[in-house]
Amino acid sequence: AKDYELRQYETAKWVSTVIRGETQKEAMRQGFWKLFHYLQGKNEKEMKIDMTVPVTCLIKSGCADFKISFFVPFEHQDSPPQPTDSDVFIEERKAAAIFVRSFGGFASPEKYAEEAEVLARILRNRGQPFHEDFFYTAGYDSPFKLFNRHNEVWYFKK
Repeated sequence: AKDYELRQYETAKWVSTVIRGETQKEAMRQGFWKLFHYLQGKNEKEMKIDMTVPVTCLIKSGCADFKISFFVPFEHQDSPPQPTDSDVFIEERKAAAIFVRSFGGFASPEKYAEEAEVLARILRNRGQPFHEDFFYTAGYDSPFKLFNRHNEVWYFKK
């Protein structure tokens, strides 16, 4: 469809952290730095790991916890170094079919919520079953990139 796409993602490992009791914007900031430090060598092997995209944030209805994640690069998927920060963990996300809506510009929590609502409305109108109680935000650009920015919201297909 022109207003969303359905993607099939394979099982993959992500490095994640959960930030509790903060605004989404503050949780993203804190989570980003915790994960960035992991990539910079705050891990068992003191190994530097390349930054990957997207950076995702799990948003659950009525929940003030935000799970921020970086995709583990392909060369480390088999055995990513374990984090040394107890707030950072490696998770394996199972293969899934995901409905994706893309948009440009600088994405605020409000803009992500608005785009997620648009996607949810489209999916309901088309009779597409999806998990409505959570969605992911996905950001692909450095804060220093000013033009042609790429952001997404993801709902998992039921």
